[in-house]
Amino acid sequence: MSLIENLPKHTGILICGHGSRAKIAEEEFSLLAKGLRSRFPSVKVEYGFLEYSAPNIHMALDKLLEQGVTKIYAVPGMLFAATHAKNDIPSVLTTYQQKHPNIEIEYGQELGLQANMITAFQTRILESLSLNETPNAGELYDTMLVVVGRGTSVVEANAEAAKLTRIVCENIGFAWSETVYSGVTFPSVGRGLEMAVKLGFKKIVVAPYFLFGGKLIDRIYAYVDKVSEQNPDITFIKADYLRDQSHVINSFISRIEEIIESNTPEQPWLNLMQDFKNRLDRGEVNIHHHHAEFKQESTHSHHQHDHNHEHNHSHSHGHSHAPYKHIAHPHGPRTMINENVCCCFTGQFPQQIIDEEKRIKPEIPGTPSCKKTNQAHKSLLK
Repeated sequence: MSLIENLPKHTGILICGHGSRAKIAEEEFSLLAKGLRSRFPSVKVEYGFLEYSAPNIHMALDKLLEQGVTKIYAVPGMLFAATHAKNDIPSVLTTYQQKHPNIEIEYGQELGLQANMITAFQTRILESLSLNETPNAGELYDTMLVVVGRGTSVVEANAEAAKLTRIVCENIGFAWSETVYSGVTFPSVGRGLEMAVKLGFKKIVVAPYFLFGGKLIDRIYAYVDKVSEQNPDITFIKADYLRDQSHVINSFISRIEEIIESNTPEQPWLNLMQDFKNRLDRGEVNIHHHHAEFKQESTHSHHQHDHNHEHNHSHSHGHSHAPYKHIAHPHGPRTMINENVCCCFTGQFPQQIIDEEKRIKPEIPGTPSCKKTNQAHKSLLK
């Protein structure tokens, strides 16, 4: 029996997400809460986002309070412990608790490389190969695996993605593997795939380690299509992202149970919240205001403003991120400039880098995938 089943009535669970400009990511994230509610129908479960999407985290907390909840177990719906899981969500939760001193909020760990998460990822890869079980050693020695991680300025989070690649490569038995990233770090998806085709494999599986769909998934698949067209003698196989499969739900349950079981006066637990508070006391971070602290004006207000950037840099959403020291890396995201695959990332670059790339690389004509998505969304709102 799960520890969650025995929670008292004044207890609730909150799943914290980042939020996305893509409606599909918002809708798919909500399925996590639905999955937990179906497992534990007597437990109050809500979800909220840091930015872009509704409900925001404060709105979700309000809903729990309206149901009589005074003890909240919050978990980050994020794969690795990067800036949002380590700083932004703890800051929002701390601000809310300061305004509501009669409630208690405990915050757990990121999903990480739990056995269930690895199984969830391997399931998607095997499905892409039309396999129901792990093949025998040698059967995939003609096939390469390329894992696409989110990419962040936090080195340890990038390293976890690389570790995952190695684990899955050996577990399933690929001939070779590489890790590429869709975010600020290197190698970028496009550059990584360009390197991969030079290794001579006739089949390449590209597997995005993402919970949900959205612009980044669209960008990854667009790059796969682009490189595939340039290399017709290679078979590219696109694996699906994780979604709300049972292994993922089980991983959330494990993280919630960890908070319930471990954080006691007799056995204090250095989780992400305690780590944040320790760094706050040392003056290494501060509590900042965020979109997640404010109510939305209208149903579509979080979609109506145009974002032409990613959240890996300083911007007007009420918080800032330290500039990534390798933002100008020759094999990083600057390789996407003028590629006509996606343009919503360009705000992360100093203008000098954009100008340099445009001088050496002519712009490929056409409509980027992100513009096509925006046009489709605007037509739905009319």
